[in-house]
Amino acid sequence: MLELAVLGLLAEQPRHGYDLKKRLSETLGPLWGISFGSLYPALRRLERSGAIEEVSDTDGRTAAGTFVSTGSLKGDLAAARMRLRPRPPRRTRRAYAITARGRELFTELLTDETDDDERAFAVKLVFCGHLEPAARLAFLERRRAQLTQRLVTERKPATRAIDRYARSLLEHRARSTQNDLDWIAELIAQERGEQAGDRTEGATA
Repeated sequence: MLELAVLGLLAEQPRHGYDLKKRLSETLGPLWGISFGSLYPALRRLERSGAIEEVSDTDGRTAAGTFVSTGSLKGDLAAARMRLRPRPPRRTRRAYAITARGRELFTELLTDETDDDERAFAVKLVFCGHLEPAARLAFLERRRAQLTQRLVTERKPATRAIDRYARSLLEHRARSTQNDLDWIAELIAQERGEQAGDRTEGATA
């Protein structure tokens, strides 16, 4: 899922490693524990596969400051010497950009139906706006089917005697799943409404 998230962020714009780490932490949350030790190996894998490429960006000042007289000959001479002093070379930072192959891989990972656990779903949902409308709706419908099946399982009577604490935990899980199901149903209704509106506008244009 880290590769998917990296490609999703680079699909928006080229980014440096530090910016990627910051955005990944914001996007995936602190529980993922994104570190440079996990990020840079992922970047190297993506670069070797041709999904991303390295681009250069220069960090530093591009122009000298405007000279302002100090009113003192000694001060003006000192300022002039400072302006003529050779400046250190500007630092070049490595940045990464997504390639055409990377966009293909991004779509493949985003529509992969074999990996839909909780974490995978969360990452895919963040970037599902990049999908075509039909694929986005299919993704949400698939999640609803998974939650519906989970709710059926969680509401099955216990096969053995359990105490009130274990029963309370099962009821809590079922309520949480029902809340997720209601939320997904709202997303699906919104998606269908937007797509229907787009079709109507296209027909009247």
